[in-house]
Amino acid sequence: MKQAFERFDMSAPPVPTKWYLRPLTWLLSVPATWKHRTIIRRTGMEGVKPPYLLLCNHNAFLDFKVAMRAIWPHRANYVVAIDGFIGREKLLRDVGCICKRKFTKDLVLIRQLRRVVKNGDIAMIYPEARYSLCGTTAVLPASLGKLCKLLDVPVVTLMCHGHHVNSPFWNLHERGVAPTEAELTLLYTREQLREATADEINDRLVEAFAYDDFAWQKARGIRTPYRGRAEGLHKVLYQCPACGTEFKMDSQGAALFCKACGKRWSMSELGELRAEEGETEFSHIPDWYEWERANVRREVESGTYSSGALPVTVDTLPNAKRFIRLGEGTMVHDMSGFTVRGTDVDGDPFEMVKTVPSLYSCHIEYEYLGRFGDCVDLNTLEDTWYIYPHGCDFSVTKMALATEELYFAYRRAAGTPCKPGLA
Repeated sequence: MKQAFERFDMSAPPVPTKWYLRPLTWLLSVPATWKHRTIIRRTGMEGVKPPYLLLCNHNAFLDFKVAMRAIWPHRANYVVAIDGFIGREKLLRDVGCICKRKFTKDLVLIRQLRRVVKNGDIAMIYPEARYSLCGTTAVLPASLGKLCKLLDVPVVTLMCHGHHVNSPFWNLHERGVAPTEAELTLLYTREQLREATADEINDRLVEAFAYDDFAWQKARGIRTPYRGRAEGLHKVLYQCPACGTEFKMDSQGAALFCKACGKRWSMSELGELRAEEGETEFSHIPDWYEWERANVRREVESGTYSSGALPVTVDTLPNAKRFIRLGEGTMVHDMSGFTVRGTDVDGDPFEMVKTVPSLYSCHIEYEYLGRFGDCVDLNTLEDTWYIYPHGCDFSVTKMALATEELYFAYRRAAGTPCKPGLA
């Protein structure tokens, strides 16, 4: 692409939230948390004031609104992916956001976070780095314990429950779930943090981040009568457990079904699945998802995993103004990682290669913005590509699972296996 584009300035220092915007953040959070009758429980937070590191789980945009209410009246700076800045960079900078390109090793971000706590503010991070695909914990980076030690401030967690079943990543329509719940917990004082090792901190964070939104829903008997409650679920549950066929699942209303063998399941108002005929292989949605993961793991262990060469359209996001059409090409995801090659709109070649060791997980989207389709989001420190496969059978969910399982296999082969829940 002959035209040179301005790059997002990742090194610009974080801005403490402008005084005149702080009431706005509160006003934006109050209606949503009142609507969902959000209950916020605080443990060990008596007398805790900024600066501290706040680590939050991530299921929906409601997470941010609950966080605003939980920390009020204190200021925070928030790590936000670059696509969240599109068309509103100045506003997000002024409200305290720090830009990040997903799943990149960004030393500049470390400096930004150190500046935040030096300013006496809250450094807020969503370490799962993406919305949960089925309301359970995503893998956490093993560098998290070292970051806690480096910042040398108290560590607090905010765990929200009910946000996935209210507005799941695979179908963002709100279900009106109420009450939702959240726990704001002091995990480490500064003194306790100094005595703990990075590994000990990681182990405790994995324990603190264990959650299951569908189990939470069932335990509380919260019903979601929305008639389209299963629509989009086939994006996550892409493989039929009855016949084993991949990429032929579909959904409509409260029904999930396989177009290969015809088997159907209905999703209850309590978020459970039941086969309309025959055996119910998985009544709990996360169990189906983990079964798919196990199948992907077997492909990786046998060395046979490959997406094949998928035709793709690639959009690039060099700055926060807008996506730019890069061009057409192919994407292969296999035992070597991701390889994307093609020709841009000027006829010049482009390429991005993400090797297995360089990527412990990846960000995906379903029907991005309701009109662009499913995609994989791959990043360098200077660019973000949204890659849309088309005209073929595929699942970006399988690619996300395979990215993690390939990384885990690489670490095992290197003699440094990942601990459960960490990468």
